[in-house]
Amino acid sequence: MNIKPIKNEQNYLDTLDIIESLMDAKPNTKQMDTLEVLTTLVEAYEAQHYKIEAPDPIEAIKFRMEQEGLKRIFPN
Repeated sequence: MNIKPIKNEQNYLDTLDIIESLMDAKPNTKQMDTLEVLTTLVEAYEAQHYKIEAPDPIEAIKFRMEQEGLKRIFPN
């Protein structure tokens, strides 16, 4: 397999397809080595092109409370 840098969205999608096909690779094989290298390339591409902003702290707390079924208790 000829491994190249991910330069655009199509390269990214193609690489994800290859990664998916290698998900059952056995440890200490050429396929696992390829999977590890491609995963590293995808992580680098995503870090550059799909940045996730940190949430507003209050909104994050509210979201987590909602997930846990917690409600705010108002003092009297």
